[in-house]
Amino acid sequence: MIHQLILQLQKEAIPVQHSCRILDVSRSGFYEAQRRSAKPVVCKASVHLKAAFMASHQSYGSRRLVTAMTNEGFNIGRYKVRSLMRKAALKPVWKRKFVHTTDSKHDLPIAANVLNRQFNPTAPNLAYVSDITYIRTGAGWLYLATVLDLYARKVVGWAMAPSMPAKLVCDALNMAIQQRQSAPGLVVHSDRGSQYASELYQDLLAEHGFVCSMSRKGNCWDNAVAERFFLNLKMERVWQRQYANHAEAKADITDYIVGFYNCKRINSALGNLSPAVYERKMAVREPIVVSEIT
Repeated sequence: MIHQLILQLQKEAIPVQHSCRILDVSRSGFYEAQRRSAKPVVCKASVHLKAAFMASHQSYGSRRLVTAMTNEGFNIGRYKVRSLMRKAALKPVWKRKFVHTTDSKHDLPIAANVLNRQFNPTAPNLAYVSDITYIRTGAGWLYLATVLDLYARKVVGWAMAPSMPAKLVCDALNMAIQQRQSAPGLVVHSDRGSQYASELYQDLLAEHGFVCSMSRKGNCWDNAVAERFFLNLKMERVWQRQYANHAEAKADITDYIVGFYNCKRINSALGNLSPAVYERKMAVREPIVVSEIT
C-alpha cells in the first residue's frame, strides 16, 4: 500500500525522498519493494522460438528455426535466433554410433549406376532410393529399410526387423508400391548389398517393370539422399532415445517418419517445405512429365 502511495505521489511530481520522509519509510525499502513488484518482461519471440524447437523434437538448429519463426510471422535473423537459443539453453545434442550394414562381398549380379546422382527428378514416382540402417535397442539390433521418392525426398516405404534378410528390403519396396501405385520404368537405386542383389529383390523389380540401379563400389555419395535421411533420423530422434525393445523402437521411428519427417520437417532442398507440403504445392503447379533417367 505504501509503495503504491509513493508511486502516486511521484505522478504528482513529489520527489521520492520527500514521499518516503512523509510516509516514514526508507528509500532503500521503497526501491526494493519496487524491484519485487516489477513484472518480468516476456520476450514473445523467445517463447515462439522455444515452441518451434520443442516441436522439432529438439532437433532444429538456428537455420531451420529462422524458417520456422518466419512461418510464424516473425521477421528475425539467424544471429538473433542464435542469441535467443543461447539464453534459453536450446542446443541439439547428437551422438554418433556406426555399424557396418552393407555386405557387398558376394557373387550376385550387380546393376549399373543408372541413377548416376540425378537426385532431382521432374515428377513423383520416377526415381526411388533405398537403403538399410541399424537401430540400437535393449533387446538387440533392429534393422530399418527405407524407400524414398527423390522428387520430394519423401519416405514412401519402410520395414523393420531384427535381421537383414532380402525380405526386409522387399517389404519396404512393397509398401512403396502399394502407397504410390508406381508404374513400370521407375528407377530404384540402392547400394550393392546382398539384399538388393538377391534373386528375391530382383524378381520383385522385374515383376513391376522397375529399373535397378546400384551405387559404385565403396561410393556412399551415389546414394547420398538415403544416407542423409538416416543421419537426420538418428540425430533428430534415435540418438536422443534409449529403446527398451524392438516394439518401442518401431513405434517411435514410425512416428518420426509419419508424424514429423514427411509432413512437418523443413527440408532446405525443397525450398524449406516438408515433403508432403512440397508434393501438394507442386502438384498444382507442374504437369506430370516423362522421366529423363534411362
